[in-house]
Amino acid sequence: MGGRGKAPNDLELEAGARAHFEDPQYYAETYDWRDEDVLYYRAIAEERGEVLEHGIGNGRVALPLARAGVKVTGIDHTEAMLDHLRARLVQEEPAVRKRVTLHQGDLRTKKLGRRFPLVICPFNAALHFYTREDVEQWLDRTREHLAPNGELVFDISMPLPKDLARDPNRAYRIAPFEHPNLGRVAYREHFDYDAVRQVLFVSMFFEPSPPKKSAKKKANPKQLTETFMTPLAHRQFFPREMEALLHYNGYEVREVYGDFARGPFVPASDIMVWHARPKKGWKR
Repeated sequence: MGGRGKAPNDLELEAGARAHFEDPQYYAETYDWRDEDVLYYRAIAEERGEVLEHGIGNGRVALPLARAGVKVTGIDHTEAMLDHLRARLVQEEPAVRKRVTLHQGDLRTKKLGRRFPLVICPFNAALHFYTREDVEQWLDRTREHLAPNGELVFDISMPLPKDLARDPNRAYRIAPFEHPNLGRVAYREHFDYDAVRQVLFVSMFFEPSPPKKSAKKKANPKQLTETFMTPLAHRQFFPREMEALLHYNGYEVREVYGDFARGPFVPASDIMVWHARPKKGWKR
């Protein structure tokens, strides 16, 4: 959602970084159920009063923070997501709107010329940094945006062997559902792990599905008529690998949690919540 990290001319990764975020309404409805991370980031942001959010998207995390009185500055590379957030802000109270400032850009290169007590990068946004160079650029920009004693907090998924070993030819299906823009659709996913690049490619297929028999017989002008696929590419960072990347780029890891209740990071954890601060006096 935010990073857009890629090797030069790698169209596969470019599509995997962008396509999933080009339909903000579907994205909003798909992840509306997630609230544990929102509560976590809101709690740490309220302690500081101001935050820079990397990969702000259409405001799933940012809006609750702003409603709680936190000043939120956000960066995202997808203009469609930012436009959707702007439309959502119109429905908010004036005080909430004033607390949110948006910037379109690449997290690796965007410079705001100011510092924040907290930088957050929620919900796997960092998994769109596909190379070591991408991560180093992101951490450099983050350092430039952190105030003295400021903190970087981000969460990423834990690479699980059973997920990475999935057969790419096997379809994982869910029951047909009403897509906000396409009418009733059938849905399936395929997973293909590239062990050399450490990238998990997810192919999300949307297929036409007949309406429920109980539904009114009224044609949906947006009803899907042919199958299409949306790609998603997530870099897989193993725990010691991420620890090394932070260390050798001048960050001190303060905590790593295995859930949003600040539970311990253990082999059974499926997420990693990292808290890190720049080392004082560090130079590349």
